[in-house]
Amino acid sequence: MSEPYIRLSNVGKSYQTKNGVVEACSDINLDIRQSEFVAIVGPSGCGKTTIMKMVAGLQPYTAGSITIGGQRVDKPQTDVGIVFQEAIMLDWRDVLANVMLQIDIRKMDRKKYEPVARDLLKATGLAGFENKKPYELSGGMRQRVSICRALVHGPNMLMMDEPFGALDALTREQISMDIQHLWMETRKTALHITHSIPEAVLLADRVVVMGPRPGRIVEIIDIDLPRPRRLDRLPERFHEYSSRIRDIFKSKGVLAMD
Repeated sequence: MSEPYIRLSNVGKSYQTKNGVVEACSDINLDIRQSEFVAIVGPSGCGKTTIMKMVAGLQPYTAGSITIGGQRVDKPQTDVGIVFQEAIMLDWRDVLANVMLQIDIRKMDRKKYEPVARDLLKATGLAGFENKKPYELSGGMRQRVSICRALVHGPNMLMMDEPFGALDALTREQISMDIQHLWMETRKTALHITHSIPEAVLLADRVVVMGPRPGRIVEIIDIDLPRPRRLDRLPERFHEYSSRIRDIFKSKGVLAMD
């Protein structure tokens, strides 16, 4: 078997505060294969976002090691697209220019990548909005722009930190379908951080279930469901996976159902 693309070995992160040391997460062991879609689900404060930022090289880890493609992560990674919860856009740039910001910053060939940007906007339902300014867009449309911007330069990795958290339920469902469609076309190695159990089961090949802080991996669940997965045709196994994760959270005191 080949080596995993991303490997976290005994990774931990602690912070020094005025009240002492705080452990965000501890003993994280996780292998992610190339082109795999992995979701991390867990309660607030369990270190989900911290794990993503450490993999991206945006935060140093205080224990263990992280490698990508066999190379130790010790600085910010460039071969990655990141989508955060808040869709940050530059107000003075139109939609197309906001997507192309990634290309401008990296000093890549605009002529080569503008068609890529337009194709991504079309794939996410934003064809015809290329010249609109951010204030003319809904929250869901702004988040679609963020997704396009994360993918336009063709990174091997896509990382998403609660990208649907600020959206209404219907918009969340539609963008979930957009993400699945784009991932199936591009097969990026994807790491998705979420609080939502159904969202994790819907999108992921494997779901990493985290316990409360200091966050540790409680279980890793393989999601054996055919793709594309449709919200109007979810098999019984979808609900079984979701129930299993809820049962884990109940056993850890994260969910109180009584």
